[in-house]
Amino acid sequence: MSNDDYEVVIVGGGVAGLTAGLTSARAGRKTRVLTGASLGGHLVSIERIDGYPGFPDGIPGYDLCPIIQEQAVGAGAEFAASEATALHADDAAHAGGRWRVTTGQGDVWARALVIATGTTLKTLGVPGEEQLRGKGVSHCASCDAPLLRGRIVGVVGGGDSALQEALTLAQHAARVIVLHRGTAFSAQSAYVQQVQQNPKIEVRFSTIVEEAIGNGGLKSVRTRTVSDGKAGQIELSGLFVYVGLAPATAWLDGVLALDASGRIPVDGEMRSSVPGLFAAGTVRSGSAGRAASAAGDGATAALSADRDLTGVRS
Repeated sequence: MSNDDYEVVIVGGGVAGLTAGLTSARAGRKTRVLTGASLGGHLVSIERIDGYPGFPDGIPGYDLCPIIQEQAVGAGAEFAASEATALHADDAAHAGGRWRVTTGQGDVWARALVIATGTTLKTLGVPGEEQLRGKGVSHCASCDAPLLRGRIVGVVGGGDSALQEALTLAQHAARVIVLHRGTAFSAQSAYVQQVQQNPKIEVRFSTIVEEAIGNGGLKSVRTRTVSDGKAGQIELSGLFVYVGLAPATAWLDGVLALDASGRIPVDGEMRSSVPGLFAAGTVRSGSAGRAASAAGDGATAALSADRDLTGVRS
């Protein structure tokens, strides 16, 4: 087996991918994990992950992911900060059902592949958003909150990420305004209660952000009320956007069937419709969207890959 030829390759450096790498290496498989440029993905910007077993007070994502990586390295997994850009069924020169993963640092071959690329944050798609990204418009409260101490900031969204980030921002900002187009939050009740009880957080339901305004830095946002179409403008020093997640599957380019949301359908063993390809975490259909469930997905996918490579399929 050559240096770029592996039994199992995992694409993704979040909890699902890291756990798959740990489990595969512990099973004795020659394993490589392609983490992409940022180990941990979205979790590196999460100040506190709640509900993960073993951490009753929560744990920052930037702490959890390196812990799992260290375990995986100790078990024998190899890591590379490479991003997969394409996937191909291997040619005759590498017969035996292998897959060729193209990265910016060269090709890697695998007999089994666990896809754990997760999701990317959706944008609002409104005027000024792209021009002011990094100049007041952000996706990372833990990164930028200390820079906005004593300021008024806004958070767009109504799910777990939006409310978690609002709570993080409230530790620094003078006031946090949560703008949500719906009439109720979709986040876990624990986060909803904390937001409702925080005197520094104001919630405005049925509100859409239509423009980010500023010249070299965010100054305000233009809004519209869903119920009556009333226009408004709010002065803000920062705008944090959490309006949903899009699965990171574009690089697969038709290699396997995706569901209507662009995620990968799998069975109970995390097997996709294509032999040798597995999916874990939020990139797969039906994901619970929790760090704990992602870890379970990663372990299941790696064990299924090991069984298939052994020829013992459950």
